[in-house]
Amino acid sequence: MPYATTDDGVRLYYEEAGSGIPIIFVHEFAGDHRSWEPQMRHFSRTHRCITYGARGYLPSDVPDSPDQYSQARARDDIRDVLAHLKIERAHVVGLSMGGFATLHFGMHYPQIARSILVGGCGYGAAPSAREQFKAEAAATAAKIEQDTMEMVAKPYSLGPTRVQFQNKDPRGWQEFATQLGEHSTRGSALTMLGVQSRRPSLWDLQEDMKKISVPTLILNGDEDDPCLEPALLMKRLIPTAGLSIIPRSGHTINIEEPDEFNRLVGQFISTVDAGRWSPRDPRSISSGILGMSDKK
Repeated sequence: MPYATTDDGVRLYYEEAGSGIPIIFVHEFAGDHRSWEPQMRHFSRTHRCITYGARGYLPSDVPDSPDQYSQARARDDIRDVLAHLKIERAHVVGLSMGGFATLHFGMHYPQIARSILVGGCGYGAAPSAREQFKAEAAATAAKIEQDTMEMVAKPYSLGPTRVQFQNKDPRGWQEFATQLGEHSTRGSALTMLGVQSRRPSLWDLQEDMKKISVPTLILNGDEDDPCLEPALLMKRLIPTAGLSIIPRSGHTINIEEPDEFNRLVGQFISTVDAGRWSPRDPRSISSGILGMSDKK
């Protein structure tokens, strides 16, 4: 099995396919490297595609120390996988937990990112939801440790932003739920505590987001309620951001609506590689409603 070793000694399992300009896919909490199979098959026809398992997700290492799990660590693991593969710059595509890591990667390592796609990013990010999110994350981690991930996967896979997937594609959803139940109990609990519950609020990163210069696409399902307001926040703050919404869709958009997801990602990457993704025209920002109040 191929592994990349991080700068703190953790081995991360990865897979790659195709050749050309690199794209690296960063999975969500309820996913793993297998979650990106529809994208690996599609984009490897034209690009060098990489998917990997985050620390705590088998067959990657499962560090036993809580200190080895954090938002900064998740961000730097993207960097370390790319360094292992001797990739100087890549398009970075992340969903949910992976979307947060991708956003932080764009802020800290713009020289390595050709672009960033931030999908389904925002759970617990609103200031009014911070304490509730931390409490729910701690309770979920404790339940995982007590009941095992195999048992917790059953209610988790039927959350309010997952049922859309089940309704549309029961077979695909069942594969997702089965894979979720195969995750490491210890790794999932530590990821929930170290990465999810302790990550900074997007509202605390507003000044950092204003400085992002990397081409950015924010992508959400319209029934992924916890991520809608954060998506608007990011769109308004990141000068290079575009925003796409997939209708009647939940959180697991890359496997719930793979054709539309791939279309939007492909269009974005093609535009970036053509040098046509530019920062927002300042003339499109107005304090007025009809757009006349700023005219001199």
